[in-house]
Parts: sequence; structure tokens; C-alpha cells
Amino acid sequence: MTTTDDILELSARWAAAEQRADTAELDHITTADFTLVGPLGFVLDKQQWLARYRTGGLVTKTLTWHDVTVREYGNAAVAVGVHTQEAEFQGTSADGSFRATHIFTHDGVRWALAGMHLSPVGAMPFQPPAS
Repeated sequence: MTTTDDILELSARWAAAEQRADTAELDHITTADFTLVGPLGFVLDKQQWLARYRTGGLVTKTLTWHDVTVREYGNAAVAVGVHTQEAEFQGTSADGSFRATHIFTHDGVRWALAGMHLSPVGAMPFQPPAS
């Protein structure tokens, strides 16, 4: 199995765990210092991120992680893709498609998710000049 295969398998586990609100699995597949930067710029540490499910504040109906590319850097890997979800946070729609960067680390035994950064998908605000 290649690093890309490992990362894609771990990513599939993450997406499935988010849909199930499986905080035990999410806790297991992330590093102790996991950090999420949300699509509006807010930052959650691991316990805050997990608490959204523990309290029932976040309900994820569907979540797909697609158009993913993976780059490996020794004991780290970066995956960039599109995270599309149907979700509610505290009764308010949190549906959307987000360009996402996932950061993974390898501790010599296994890969773990160390961080995520989400940004709303939109058009470029400008077009670069033609060369």
C-alpha cells in the first residue's frame, strides 16, 4: 500500500466517522493537538471539534471528500480536495462545498490527521493576465 492509499483510506474513515458522529473514531484517527480552521476562519482545538458531536450541536447528514490529491513529505502528508456536506449546526444549515487541506503525520507506526483548513469554494476574484 502506498502513502496515498493510506491517506485516502484514513480520509474515508474520517468522513464516515463524521457522518456517524463517532467521536471515539475521530479521537483515534487524530493527533492529540489536532486543529481545525473552519470555513469562516474560526479555530477549534481537538476537544472543541469533538464537542460539536458530543453535545449534538453538529449533525452531518452527508459528507464527501473528493477530487483529492496527496503529497508526501517524509513523516508528513498534505491532502487537498473538496469537502461537500449536508449538515446543521445548532439547527442552522451548514451545507456547502469547501476546498479543504488536511495535514497528516506519521509517528513511525501509523498516519494520523493533525489538522484541517476549510475554505468556501468560489470563483477566483480576478483572472491572472494571459501570458
